[in-house]
Amino acid sequence: MATAFEIQRLVRRPIDQGLFLISRFFSASSALLPSCEQISQLVLEQKTADQALKTFEWASKIPGYTHTTSTYRALIHKLCTFRKFDVVDQLLDEMLEKIGSSPDDDIFITVVRGFGRAGMIREVIRVLDTVTRFQKSGPSVKVMNSVLDVLVKKDIDIAREFYRRKMMGSGDDYTYGILMKGFCLTNRIGDGFKLLQVMKNHGIKVSVVVYNTLIHALCKNGKVGRARSLMNEMEETSNVTFDTLISAYCNENNSVKALTMLDKCFSNGFVPNVVSVTKLVETLCNDSRLSEAVAVLETVDSQGGAHDVIAYNTLIRGFVKAGRVREGHGFLKKMEVRGCLPNTDTYNILIGGFCESRMVDSALDLFHEMKLVGVNRNRITFETLIYGLCSASRTEDGFKIFELMFHGLKSCCDHIGPFNSILYGLYKENRLDQALNFLHYMKNFFPKALDRTEKILRLCHDDRLNEAMQTLDEMRKEGNSPSAIVYGSLIKALSKKGRMQEAMEMMNEAIGSGYFPVSSTCSALITGFGQCGRVKGALMLMKDMNMRGCLSESESCALIIKEVCAKGDIQQASELVMEMAELGIFPDHRAWSTLIQRMNLIHDLSCEMFNEITLEENLISLKKHYLTNIS
Repeated sequence: MATAFEIQRLVRRPIDQGLFLISRFFSASSALLPSCEQISQLVLEQKTADQALKTFEWASKIPGYTHTTSTYRALIHKLCTFRKFDVVDQLLDEMLEKIGSSPDDDIFITVVRGFGRAGMIREVIRVLDTVTRFQKSGPSVKVMNSVLDVLVKKDIDIAREFYRRKMMGSGDDYTYGILMKGFCLTNRIGDGFKLLQVMKNHGIKVSVVVYNTLIHALCKNGKVGRARSLMNEMEETSNVTFDTLISAYCNENNSVKALTMLDKCFSNGFVPNVVSVTKLVETLCNDSRLSEAVAVLETVDSQGGAHDVIAYNTLIRGFVKAGRVREGHGFLKKMEVRGCLPNTDTYNILIGGFCESRMVDSALDLFHEMKLVGVNRNRITFETLIYGLCSASRTEDGFKIFELMFHGLKSCCDHIGPFNSILYGLYKENRLDQALNFLHYMKNFFPKALDRTEKILRLCHDDRLNEAMQTLDEMRKEGNSPSAIVYGSLIKALSKKGRMQEAMEMMNEAIGSGYFPVSSTCSALITGFGQCGRVKGALMLMKDMNMRGCLSESESCALIIKEVCAKGDIQQASELVMEMAELGIFPDHRAWSTLIQRMNLIHDLSCEMFNEITLEENLISLKKHYLTNIS
């Protein structure tokens, strides 16, 4: 018997040369005859209908070899792929004469599916007439089901009419499964329930497949409760039943019922598949029920179920989102022990978590570990770490990683993200000259984006704010992300013009992009609020920025008091400082000096519009708070 390797090695040559060599190969020894499986495989591997026919004809000339229904089926399948249906008809007619047997059901099913792929619905149904030419008993239920299956995928109404006229009362379980699939695929769930009732009325046992198909359709349409009720009607269930319902409850973020269904799954002797397990883990993590998510994976493992790296990555991401990155890191070793090796995504999740938690040294350790254990570092790896380092005011370290990326992963240079992160680090550290030099360097890679950036900076400097905003819109439409310098310049320009709502929207957009405002940007915003008389807005912003660590308390306090005092409203200024003092924010010597100077100026002008007694009382109280804070 010839080996498959020997035949394939010869056929890899040009078709005519290959067949000639194979013919000589087999002629040399009549003992080396190809099997029907080998010839069928050769026919299926051909790239054109003509080559498939030549291969088939060549095989028929090998001494001692005779084709079978399996080789004819392979050739017919190939011809149907290329829509050579006229040749298929000829082959069907010659089979009885050539090999002594008529086409079997599998061949007719191949023809039916071929017409189906070609969208020739009428021809699909006419295959039944062809079957009658060769089989006096007519088409079998198996062939009829193949026709019904094709019709269901094309038009459920045609399929239902075909069933009523040709198959009513003669179908099997598979017939009803096909019809149920058709109804559910077209969201005709009502018709699906009618079919279910017909089966029950005729005493036909409803298969698990039919029930599962209807349950899946109900869940897909958000009717999970009805699907759960339908499950109670089933005499027997399968793992698919439980997988469908667990996933459906997870899609509704109903982790309680999903866990109940998981327990029922185990009690019935089934283990959920990896997809539903991963969904459940994700839902539990989103509900901050991390210990239960861990327990799910451990239980599935103890029951002999499968879970993959995606399930563990989902769990680790849950710990990272909860700010428990150290615990998430602990699952690296547990994964390996259970035969599940961490991948690039695993490390990226942890690196991102450590960066968000300001543990950039741990992030760096993981970055270097990836190289040691042979895990590929991709663009997200580099972008995440570079941004984390630059956000933590370690731009020099960030630039070292940037150089590694530049020399080791050239494709990353097509993305502006890492470049903007370096720019953000320099801007945050107030290294403006170096930031501008880096901008010019970026122009070699992103000329269009940098042209827009330079234009925006120039327009902001020239107080041509509307043009700057228009340029920003153009930049966004081109798919380019603004840098921290662009955001900072626009926020300052908007604040200067008193357009505070737009300035705040720009700041929120910058924060959403990961660029927190530097001290000078915060100062411009607070000054803008003060100049507009919106002291409460300035105070709220100050508190928010202080929480983010973007502005010192004393600096922001001085800015607000200065703006209020500049408007001559010393009463409001003193009350504002009292309010700050109650919040634990005390004025520094600059704010205190401003208050005293403005108080003395008012006395000198003998301005009667101010309640001096109230001012003096406030100042005495303020002084006590101030001295207590100093001490």
